Amino acid sequence: MAAAASTSMAATAVLLHRLPAARPAAVFCPLPQRPTLSATPFKLLKESRRSSQLLVKATSSEESSLDTTELFNDLKGKWDAVENKTTVILYGGASIVAIWLASTVVGAVNSVPLLPKIMELVGLGYTGWFVYRYLLFKSSRKELATEIETLKKKLAGTE
Repeated sequence: MAAAASTSMAATAVLLHRLPAARPAAVFCPLPQRPTLSATPFKLLKESRRSSQLLVKATSSEESSLDTTELFNDLKGKWDAVENKTTVILYGGASIVAIWLASTVVGAVNSVPLLPKIMELVGLGYTGWFVYRYLLFKSSRKELATEIETLKKKLAGTE
C-alpha cells in the first residue's frame, strides 16, 4: 500500500512538473501617459516655438453673443402680438401629446421581434419606388413639381 501511495505521489509530482504555469487570461497593459505641462520643465516650455504660437483670448460675460434679456423681450413682444393665445396653447399641447403618442407607438412597434426589420424593408421599397417614379427621369420630375405646386395652391387657398 505504501508502495502504491509513493508511486501515485511520484506520478502526481511528475504531472505537476510538466504542466505549464497558469497564466492570467488578460494582461493589463496601461497606455503610456502623455506628458502634461506640469511635468514638462519650464525651461523646455519657454524654448519651444509652439508655445509662442498658442494664444488664448479671455472674454468677459458682457461680450457674449447671446443676450438673454433681449431674447426674452423679443419673445414677450411676439407673444403679445398673438391674438388668439388659447389656440396657440392648445396647438402646443396637442403637438406635445402627439409626439409622446408617436414615441410610445414606435417603442411598441420596436419591441416586436421581426416587425422593425419588416417596416425597414417596406420603407426601403417605398423609397425605391418613389425614386423610380418621380426622381429618375426628367419628365417625372416636372410632373412632381407641378403636383407640389397645385398642392401648395390648394393649401394656400388660391385655387
